[in-house]
Amino acid sequence: MKKLEGKVAVVTGSSRGIGYAIVEKLAENGAMTIVTDVNQDLVDRAVQLLKSKHYQVDGFVLDVTNGDSIEICFRQIVEKYRTIDILVNNAGITKDNLIMKMSEQDWDIVMDVNLKGTFLCIKKVSRIMLNQRSGSIINIASVIGIMGNAAQANYSSSKGGMIALTKSTAKEFASRNIRCNAVAPGFIETEMTAKLGEKVIEEYAKAIPLKRMGKPIDVANLCLFLASDEAGYITGQTLNVDGGLIM
Repeated sequence: MKKLEGKVAVVTGSSRGIGYAIVEKLAENGAMTIVTDVNQDLVDRAVQLLKSKHYQVDGFVLDVTNGDSIEICFRQIVEKYRTIDILVNNAGITKDNLIMKMSEQDWDIVMDVNLKGTFLCIKKVSRIMLNQRSGSIINIASVIGIMGNAAQANYSSSKGGMIALTKSTAKEFASRNIRCNAVAPGFIETEMTAKLGEKVIEEYAKAIPLKRMGKPIDVANLCLFLASDEAGYITGQTLNVDGGLIM
């Protein structure tokens, strides 16, 4: 039997990159896995590709900054699949700049997507999981939320907030057998990091003990473990996937 057989999993911001890798890994292990994104075309493309590999997947449009959008999306999922057993809060953006040059708008949108969006999704799914007295919530944070980074005050603050939110959620829901953990990726090969250029990536790699960037599958593998019953006694933790960067 596959690790997640019979489970329903929702992954936010999952039409590409790390989110897509998480969807594929959960689906590969038996979960009915839901792709969500703000863009319908991206959702449809991801679902079509995953279905071509014979995975159980579905797709819904979701704006994590909008409570009504979350309400509609989660209600439709529960109406169709009866429950949500696993929630992976992966949706996130960056708007990098030095503090003295950062606009309020760039601060607000990063906090809204990364932190507020995570809070709103947890709030909504909590009612479902509390009723069934089980569930696993996984928040995709970042090592930047632990160590900080120049020109990323908004991003590091949002990810640090996600780590604190993870601990509070874990403490509130533990009595109902609902676990909440955070995953903190380091430098992972994605479309975003590819834009940095080969020389910049080489410099980053020098600071990593394993001397290489990670891959989305490295994050997805940890998410699979945390979503499964194998991690049944793990909650409130932040686990780094960073090649030893901040050990």
